[in-house]
Parts: sequence; C-alpha cells; structure tokens
Amino acid sequence: MNPEIKKIIEEKINSAAVFLFMKGTPEDPQCGFSAQVVGILNDLGIEFDSFDVLSDENIRQAIKEYANWPTIPQLYVNGKFIGGCDIVRELAASGELMELVVK
Repeated sequence: MNPEIKKIIEEKINSAAVFLFMKGTPEDPQCGFSAQVVGILNDLGIEFDSFDVLSDENIRQAIKEYANWPTIPQLYVNGKFIGGCDIVRELAASGELMELVVK
C-alpha cells in the first residue's frame, strides 16, 4: 500500500472517535448499506465523521486493503476497525455498538 495513502487513511480514522468510510455523505448516502449504517448511528445518537470513498478512488481501493475487508461501508471506533453493515447492524441490535462507543 502506498505509504502516503495509508497515512491519510490513518489520519482520518484517528480524527474522530467514530469514523465511517462510506459511499456518499451522511446527508446523501450513495448506497443502501452506507445509508443503513448512517441510519443506525443516527438512531443511536452516535456522533461520527465520515469520508466519501466515491470522491477518491485511491482511498476507495486502499481502505479495503487496509482493513482486509472487501466492502464499504467500514466503521472504525477509537481507531479500531469494527466492520461493515451486517456487523454494525448486529452490534447495534445487541447493544454492543453503544458499549464500544462509550469506552
């Protein structure tokens, strides 16, 4: 992975306690999975920052390698990769997502 892109990704992940790489923006998600994760975070009142991977193809590809996760969206909490839509949905349903965010 390009070290410059890796540095950009890490800076973004560490810029907020909860960070979401997604397609589109929270106000205008560009895929259903990104919309679901934004909806979950909003419903739980979790503040988060995000990055639209559609705006930068290099980051869009590199984030998949960085997390060793093939799909987007990708949620990070306190710098740690949590997962994609299915995992976020499961963690939210079990209450574990709020526990991760509060730590």
